[in-house]
Amino acid sequence: MSRSMSFLMASLFAAAVLMAPPAAQAAGATPAAPPSAGQAAPPGAATLPGYLKQNNAERGQVQPGNNAPMWRELKQQSGFSSLPYPEAGVLIQPQTAYPGSAFTSAGEAWRQTRNRLLVPVGGWLLIVAVAGIALFYVVRGKIILEHEPAGRKIERFTPFERFMHWTLAFSFVALAVSGIVMMFGKFFLLPVIGASLFGWLTYGLKTIHNFVGPIFGLSLVIVLLTFIRDNLPRKQDLAWLARGGGLFGGAEAPSARFNAGEKLWFWVGVLVCGLVATGSGLVLDRLVPGFDYTRGAMQVAEILHASATVLLMAMAFGHIYIGTIGTEGALDGMRTGYVDESWAKQHHALWLGDIKAGKIPARRSGTGTQAPLPVARPKA
Repeated sequence: MSRSMSFLMASLFAAAVLMAPPAAQAAGATPAAPPSAGQAAPPGAATLPGYLKQNNAERGQVQPGNNAPMWRELKQQSGFSSLPYPEAGVLIQPQTAYPGSAFTSAGEAWRQTRNRLLVPVGGWLLIVAVAGIALFYVVRGKIILEHEPAGRKIERFTPFERFMHWTLAFSFVALAVSGIVMMFGKFFLLPVIGASLFGWLTYGLKTIHNFVGPIFGLSLVIVLLTFIRDNLPRKQDLAWLARGGGLFGGAEAPSARFNAGEKLWFWVGVLVCGLVATGSGLVLDRLVPGFDYTRGAMQVAEILHASATVLLMAMAFGHIYIGTIGTEGALDGMRTGYVDESWAKQHHALWLGDIKAGKIPARRSGTGTQAPLPVARPKA
């Protein structure tokens, strides 16, 4: 009898528990802690009291990553967008992928391309270029004159050619310095001078950059038109390239007014990189009439501008080195306009031959008595 009564009481208790409402079952239970950021949202989060009145922080406790309250606040009141036509009111760009970026919104893709590709690769390219030139100078040294100066001068550049070259050169230096600070300054300059001074410096350099850019572009076009004829490829350029231009020892192959190395600099550096940098810079300066200055177009222009200018700077370092401390007597031609006949014979024998044959005048900038000019002396 006692066993039957015990079994009956246990059965009635179990039935009462199973038939009780959920609220009664949970009455004595300990409340569960909100899910952490790494946990999945509880399936009944949307049924919690006050769910639709939660702010963004409260929603993040029960449903991590759910930003619906923030967007609800945005869409339930009027706002203002300063974006011009044709993107007025478009807050988020479509998804795309730029070189080195993931497939994401265009603004984020541009940021990833700049930080993952342009800045590190461009920075290392400039460092390698400078280090390579320094190593070359230590190993090879300056290319000196092989013979005593003849004392007879030949006009290499007219005053107009030198004026345009130096205009292009000085504007390039201003753009290069300001561009390096804007693109890489946060790594080597910001820790030294601090955020406040760095901010004012970059603001000033950006203003200089924007105003000097058109001067560079105009002088670039004039330089291209001035020197394009003498930079046309000739079959003799292959021999110069085969010998490495005498840069690594051995005799330098005869060349015309400009050798193959100078022609590569002209066509690849000045023409291609220079024109791409100028065109993209004019877009970034908003100086191209009739152009739709959308954010996507500006992002592509910035990527092209940064790529072209970094390549241009790396090549310009080599050009500046060869034309100054790398080759004895080379700077005289751009500084005074004249070079010694011995220098012309060693570096541009075909050009000197055309002058002696009367095909090219020894002086192209007018007539008159030539003033004495300094001549570089060979080392003992």
